[in-house]
Amino acid sequence: MPELPEVETTLRGVSPHVIGKRVREVIVRDKRLRWPVPDTIHELEGCRIDSGIRRAKYMLFGTSQGTLMIHLGMSGNLRVLTPDAPFKKHDHLAITLDSGKQLRLHDPRRFGAALWIEGDPMQHSLLKDLGPEPLDDAFNSKHLHAACKGKTAAIKLVIMDAHVVVGVGNIYASEALFMAGIDPRKPAGKVTNPRLEKLVSAIREVLAASIEMGGTTLRDFVNESGEPGYFAQTLRVYDREGEPCRVCGAKIKRIVLGQRSTFFCPECQR
Repeated sequence: MPELPEVETTLRGVSPHVIGKRVREVIVRDKRLRWPVPDTIHELEGCRIDSGIRRAKYMLFGTSQGTLMIHLGMSGNLRVLTPDAPFKKHDHLAITLDSGKQLRLHDPRRFGAALWIEGDPMQHSLLKDLGPEPLDDAFNSKHLHAACKGKTAAIKLVIMDAHVVVGVGNIYASEALFMAGIDPRKPAGKVTNPRLEKLVSAIREVLAASIEMGGTTLRDFVNESGEPGYFAQTLRVYDREGEPCRVCGAKIKRIVLGQRSTFFCPECQR
């Protein structure tokens, strides 16, 4: 699944091609996504795209009439092509721009979304109750301490809760907990403030590094130019079960938390 860095990378890649451009036509080839593509999406036609921002894993393209919200789901991607490029089977949405380019949403598993929002997009039901962005000042040790206080749930599950902080997906949660030296199974309420400070810093560091490197190379993700990201080459624990820890040499273990594979070093993480 594309996680926050992959979504940010995609947004940065397509934005120069769509911001400031006017929409000539919206082509809906299959509206059966996670939520049906609404007929109101055609209100985008004739609008100029004035902005492009990310909130959690949602991309928001703003116009004077409303906002196009796109989610890549489990396997989706965006491409900037020419309108005469042959459509692929799972190219479900195409937005033709006055520049002669076309933005296409490709989503084989159809868990993504393309919605049209009128009014303040941050008040939309999918966005209004989300926690802070991990790279914003609002996400700090004080905030995380309040979220963890009294919690018996594993710390990994707490930092993956989008109501606590957005965008810390499975890969980055495992990596950040390793960097902070925290056992992913540890009850959140028992993690001390100094260690929560380290965890906040680790989350920021691992996400910022992944964005800089172009996102993590996963089976279903390539960036907007068709080239894979490179962050996977630097993964310390994720998907390295049985391999030696890069710090101490102990074998990386794999367990399941919240129905997700979790990787950690039994020696470095306590």
